Amino acid sequence: MSANIYVGNLSFNTSNSQLEGLFAEYGDVASAQVIMDRETGRSRGFGFVEMTSSDAANTAISELNGKEIDGRQLKVNLAKPRSR
Repeated sequence: MSANIYVGNLSFNTSNSQLEGLFAEYGDVASAQVIMDRETGRSRGFGFVEMTSSDAANTAISELNGKEIDGRQLKVNLAKPRSR
């Protein structure tokens, strides 16, 4: 079963491929997306990663939450389902 992960406090320089590479160390990544501001085109400092295995996702969360990347301490946890 796949798992959706929220990644906060990203450096504004982080790209989708860098985000994917960070999580690929822990398992198969289905998608990785840094959220961009519609008006400015700049990163909003957070993103989402979908991993194909919930075990791999849990490992990635425990390893990466609080880790410093590009001088910023990541906040990594399971994404909350979107409310409609």
